[in-house]
Amino acid sequence: MDRKVILITGASTGIGRACADQLHQSGWRVVGTSRREPSDIGWQHLRMDVDDDASVSSGVQAILKEYGRIDAVILSAGWGLAGAAEQTPIAEAKAQFETNFWGAVRVTNEILPVFRRQGGGRLVFMSSIGGLIALPFQSFYSASKFALEGYAESLAYEVDPYKVKVTLVEPGNFVTSFSDSRRSVPSPSSDPYQTAREKAIKSMEHDERHGADPVDIAKLVETVLASAKPPRRVSVGKFNERMGLIAKRLLPFTTFERSARSSLGV
Repeated sequence: MDRKVILITGASTGIGRACADQLHQSGWRVVGTSRREPSDIGWQHLRMDVDDDASVSSGVQAILKEYGRIDAVILSAGWGLAGAAEQTPIAEAKAQFETNFWGAVRVTNEILPVFRRQGGGRLVFMSSIGGLIALPFQSFYSASKFALEGYAESLAYEVDPYKVKVTLVEPGNFVTSFSDSRRSVPSPSSDPYQTAREKAIKSMEHDERHGADPVDIAKLVETVLASAKPPRRVSVGKFNERMGLIAKRLLPFTTFERSARSSLGV
């Protein structure tokens, strides 16, 4: 039996790399894409920039030319932007959305005609707990993930008749290179947000560097892909982070925000 073909964006590092390694070991034919070529991989790498229409189109067509089909896609490309919302240049905010949100949309638009012709497929969007609980001083990162949540939920209704299954995976803090690659917004010399910003970012980076193993995400994604009825949303991470999602749904918002402040570093 031919191995199933999966396209993974953002596969050079972090969660995307963990998913690529795990699924390759489990027998998938993995094509991992990124702008930079990773080292020490057992799967196929394809240079592709999700910010660029032509790059995405040519990448998908190259996979189809080689294998004739694509059975699943993991949309994992993304990066973080830290700083006060008020001080974030619009150009930087747009760049954050260009990769985290529009990059996922761009790849999805290219792949959906393929899935319809094939009679189905799987889309796994790498969201974040930060796409359900807003993160202070990461406002545009959270906004991009909140947007991804709404987009994927709407999309799921539209593509269900074509046997395309959509799942949002919502990780908490995991040990990856995400902290090291995060961009910071320059702050003015007289900065009213300085104390709160520095405290929040320090707390955030501590939690990331002491987070869970990204292999946990990869194994969860593998389970989602194997499920006949995959969940629309599934969270993964440390217990206290995941409990925050339940607390936000059940508690009055003032009570929730009061209890969340310390964990968010504000």
